[in-house]
Amino acid sequence: MNKTLLLILCDFLLLNLLALTRWEKAAPAAARRPPVPELAANAATKDQDLVAAMKQSLTDEQATREQLAQKLTSTESTLAAREQNLATVQTEKNTLASTLAVTQRTAADLGQKVAAATQEATMTKEQLAQLQRELEQKRAEAERQQQALASLEKQQADSRQKIEGLTVAVKVAEQEKIMLKETADTFKQQAQAERQEREKVQATTVQLAQGVGQLAERSGELTKEIRDNRPINANVLFSDFLANRVRTTFTASHPSFFGQVNREKEAQTVFVTDGVKVYALLHIADTPFSLLEPGADWEKVTVEFSKPPAYRSTAGEIDFLSLDPRVVALPVETAQVSALGVKVYQTALDPVKFTDAVLISGGGKGYGEVAFKLDASQPGYVRVDNRLVKRLFGDFAPSRGDLVLSKTGELLGIMVNSDYCALVNNFLAAKTIKTGTDVKAQTTSQTLNDLAARYQGLPFKLQ
Repeated sequence: MNKTLLLILCDFLLLNLLALTRWEKAAPAAARRPPVPELAANAATKDQDLVAAMKQSLTDEQATREQLAQKLTSTESTLAAREQNLATVQTEKNTLASTLAVTQRTAADLGQKVAAATQEATMTKEQLAQLQRELEQKRAEAERQQQALASLEKQQADSRQKIEGLTVAVKVAEQEKIMLKETADTFKQQAQAERQEREKVQATTVQLAQGVGQLAERSGELTKEIRDNRPINANVLFSDFLANRVRTTFTASHPSFFGQVNREKEAQTVFVTDGVKVYALLHIADTPFSLLEPGADWEKVTVEFSKPPAYRSTAGEIDFLSLDPRVVALPVETAQVSALGVKVYQTALDPVKFTDAVLISGGGKGYGEVAFKLDASQPGYVRVDNRLVKRLFGDFAPSRGDLVLSKTGELLGIMVNSDYCALVNNFLAAKTIKTGTDVKAQTTSQTLNDLAARYQGLPFKLQ
């Protein structure tokens, strides 16, 4: 029996015993005391207090019993749950036992398979080594392909950058082409009128030359026109060139990373006119500039004309002609021509009148007669056939910068390389550099780079 319940029963019996005992008979006679005041009629006696205490004790005992009953119910529920869990655990134990038996059988099978696999692995060890070697080869090949791919990507990036540069150059060239076309149309109209006049004169001269025997007594002017359309000996043309050539000296300088760069160039050339202005004609190789190197911002550029014994004068600008970026023309003032006292050559109106021309090399170092042919794919140029040199005086070979004269003494053009001559029939400038001791503000690097882009855009045979 529960100890708490036993204690409660003992207390209950003790209280009943105390309540039912007649304590007034068993007690000895009490000593007389002084009288006390009479209590009120409704005052509580000792028995009533004891009964109230027992009632309170019973009430507490009943509450305690109810709590014990609740605890008992809870304990029984917990016990039932534990029994159910125990049954579940037993079921799981049985299941695990079955699974263990299956697993043991599976382990035995696996042991047999492992033994077989071990034997098979021993047999395929050489195959595995072969596969390993092949794998290493594949990895090496993959690394080589990766390196090749990286190289190709770099080349592609470089090519893309070059293409972008060429695209910009093409756009600039197209804009220049539009501007040059507009300017050329204006000059073309002016030159067309003059050409028609001169062609009429030349046609008349040819007709008069056919009847020279019958018209010998005519005026001296007619005789002069006939003489002008008659081929002139190469020796005479060369002698005339030597008498009228002018020394042209270029000086230029600009700073660089390694210090000041100073260049000086000297060339012998003649003056040429298109009927409007006079120019000194040169190749860019005769100047301090080059189209084969990055352009530089030159700070000082001067050009000087000189002729013995002591004449000196300067040119105000350098024009790079639109017909070819390598052809350079220096404008010459009328006063300079007069002071020098030299002959001014005319440009040829009909450059294909004769099949031969006189080529003067190195500003007068040599000369000779050469045959030339038109090239339908390259209008504006004629091809000089070096194999058909008829007469050669002096030690030279045709090269860039050589001047080419027609058999009538007119200027045909200038050699841009060893095979092609650019026909000079106008002096329209594509780019211009003003000369002086302070030209840095002109950003000559951009001008030279634009000319280099035009040069690189020419067909390979013209470069």
